[in-house]
Amino acid sequence: MTDPTPVRVVLVDDHPVVRAGLRALVDGQDGIEVVGEASDLASAEQVVTAERPDVVLMDLGLGDGPGGVEVTARLRGLPRPPNVLVLTTYDTEADILRALDAGAVGYLLKDAPPDQLFAGIRATARGQTVLAPSVAARLVRRTASPGPVVTEREVEVLELLSRGLGNREMARELLVSEATVKSHLSHIYTKLDVDTRAGAVAAAIERRIIRSGG
Repeated sequence: MTDPTPVRVVLVDDHPVVRAGLRALVDGQDGIEVVGEASDLASAEQVVTAERPDVVLMDLGLGDGPGGVEVTARLRGLPRPPNVLVLTTYDTEADILRALDAGAVGYLLKDAPPDQLFAGIRATARGQTVLAPSVAARLVRRTASPGPVVTEREVEVLELLSRGLGNREMARELLVSEATVKSHLSHIYTKLDVDTRAGAVAAAIERRIIRSGG
């Protein structure tokens, strides 16, 4: 039986072709209605405030402005916040944890089968957690790992390392002392079983802790 009140969805992606494809795929599915689109923070806040959707389908990469994590946090801070379902190509621990910390209810990848996406939208509207199988497995492995887990601050250091920043530059970026940066690096080397900066970056990319290129 079709729900008489459809799930109202807003699409947030900086690529018009992607939004058009998603709209064609999602709009009109049983119990789902696309009520707006946005490409950046400003347009997302505007359309969400005007339409008050149940679900925002959020990409993480939004061009040169604030990314999907920042936009998610802003939308979740609105007086009547929508539930946010991330739909992205990024599957690193850093991206997943930041999106969930920002208030996203779910995290799916863009290679998800359509039926999984439709079910995910409906579940997100109900406030249920939705995770792609590979994302769920990554979080389980992180939780069940017998070894020490790389912290969020250490992930930030790894991302700066991957951009080629030196200790002094990283200290300025993180608003800490160079001694603190050196301490983070020492912990990272131990946790990843490496002894060089290049080795740390390579291991972090291989383990899907950070993206290639930072």
